[in-house]
Amino acid sequence: MSAPAFDYDKEAERYDASRGGERRAAAAASAVLGLIPGNAGTLLDAACGTGSVTRRLVAAGLDVTGADAATGMLRRAADRVPGRVVLADTRQLPFPTATFDAVSAIWLLHLLDDAEQVVAEAARVLRPGGVFVTTVDKAASHDVRSDIDAVMAPRPRRTARDRCDLVASYAGRHALLPAGRASFRGCGQGRTPARTAADVRRGWYTLLPPGTPLAEKLAYRLEQLPDQHVPRAEPEFSLRAFRKPGPADA
Repeated sequence: MSAPAFDYDKEAERYDASRGGERRAAAAASAVLGLIPGNAGTLLDAACGTGSVTRRLVAAGLDVTGADAATGMLRRAADRVPGRVVLADTRQLPFPTATFDAVSAIWLLHLLDDAEQVVAEAARVLRPGGVFVTTVDKAASHDVRSDIDAVMAPRPRRTARDRCDLVASYAGRHALLPAGRASFRGCGQGRTPARTAADVRRGWYTLLPPGTPLAEKLAYRLEQLPDQHVPRAEPEFSLRAFRKPGPADA
C-alpha cells in the first residue's frame, strides 16, 4: 500500500498558514456542502487534516467524523472538533459498511498511487443514496499560466493520480454514479516568485531534490522574475460528487 512521501506530521504546524488558512477552508466547506443532499445527517471527512474544513461542516449541522493518518495533523483537528476525530488510513477505514450519508475527501487523492482504494472505501461506508465528494485535478489547478508556471514548466511531474477521468472511472468500478460538480477558489494561495524559489530550495517539489542542478537553475530563474513578493492568480479547485445508488434507482 503506497503512502505520500511528504511528511504531514512535520508540516502540520505551518499547514494552514501556508495554504490559505481560514478563507480557503470556508470556501472549500461551502462547496462541499453545496454537493451534499439536504437530508444528509452523518459525514465522514476523510483525510481531515487540521480540521479547518471539518469544523465548518460540523457548524453546518452535520454529525461529522474526521479521519486522518497523520498524528500531527489530527492533534490540531482534535482541538477544533473535540471527540470527532479518529486516527485512520482512509484506504482501510475502521467503520462498518453503510455508516455515513456522505463522505468528503479534500486534497487527498492526488497524494496516493492507490487512490482507487479511497474511492472503494468511500463507496463501502456510504449508505444507499449517500454521496462521495472529492477534489480532482489538484496539480492542474495550480497552473494559472503565470510567469512562475512558465519557469517551472521543465520540472519533472508525476502522472496525476486525481485526474478527473481517472476518479470517475474509479467511482464507476465501485458502483458510484456522477452526482454533480463544483469549484472554489484557493484563497490566499497565489504564488510569489520568492516563495516558490524557497519551496524549490527546501524540497517542496518531491521529484525535484534540492541542491540538484535543475533545482538550482529553476530557483535562480524564479529569483530573477519581477515583483518577487506579489502573488500571482489564485488557483481554482475542482470538486466532483458521486452517489451510491439507493431505492430511488431501483
